[in-house]
Amino acid sequence: MSKIHAALTGIHCHLPDYVLTNAELEQMVDTNDEWIYSRTGIRERRILKGEGKGVSVMGIEAVRGLLEKTGTDPSEVDLVICATVTPDMMFPDTANLIAHALGIKNAFCFDLAAACSGFIYALSTGAMYVQSGMYKKVVVVGSDKMSSIIDYTDRATCIIFGDAAGAVLLEPSQEPVGVMDFMHRSDGVGQEFLHQKAGGSRRPASRETVDNREHFVYQNGKPVFKYAVTGMSDIVQKVMKRNHLSQDDVAWVVPHQANMRIIEAVAGLLNFPIERVMINIHKYGNTTAATIPLCLWEWESRLQRGDNIILTAFGGGFTWGAVYLKWAY
Repeated sequence: MSKIHAALTGIHCHLPDYVLTNAELEQMVDTNDEWIYSRTGIRERRILKGEGKGVSVMGIEAVRGLLEKTGTDPSEVDLVICATVTPDMMFPDTANLIAHALGIKNAFCFDLAAACSGFIYALSTGAMYVQSGMYKKVVVVGSDKMSSIIDYTDRATCIIFGDAAGAVLLEPSQEPVGVMDFMHRSDGVGQEFLHQKAGGSRRPASRETVDNREHFVYQNGKPVFKYAVTGMSDIVQKVMKRNHLSQDDVAWVVPHQANMRIIEAVAGLLNFPIERVMINIHKYGNTTAATIPLCLWEWESRLQRGDNIILTAFGGGFTWGAVYLKWAY
């Protein structure tokens, strides 16, 4: 019996309508377009507006579009995994809310929290369910409403993040396409440099935590930059070596869109041509778990069946990893 591969057979994304430009941020905080762009590579980002609209709003639309695009009936879906660190509520899981809204009744669903590495962690997890022969149709969603946990008086973080959602369908294939290999790592040393201090069981919400603005993202940029560049470049090299891939064998590298300087540094350490690195950070900023599916979605028409693609991400925690994906269509 030939090996079952988890093929990525469809992708769809959803972006909020509201565009937050650098010019608008200049009116909100002490910054300017040149300062933002030179340090991050970002020109604008999307923001989900509207009272009572949680991250599931974007996830629902991304999955709705995915099901329509792939001709998948909701009743056929076996599993929904939602990678997010900005769930609608602590419970129930956002994956459950997405499934309920779309009539996905025969699946089990759960959220996965790994910050900016969430999508590749979830993609690998979903792939294993398919490869085991247990499930036929697995939906993996990366969705974050980072605007809900950003302090728009802190110019170190408010210029970086945006909102978006992306979803992919994984299905079994006897052909050697899909998720071919992956490698993930984590290191709790990262909690010092990139975290949301309050809102969990260690520091539940209180008047003090709200007054101290502890429910927003905190980031110490310099150590995060160092760890991110080292972590992503090292793990990509390890995955390529394990699969006997040279730079010429890889059609695209898809890095998490954290910061343009990080992307350029990783490409440099990999000795990989920047023109074969997917980059759209200038339009969307850092959408956390949604950045990698956003890239694949935008480049979809340029991808060819059999293309070797390396996905890599780094997130708070620290979490990081790489996925070797062979395009299936």
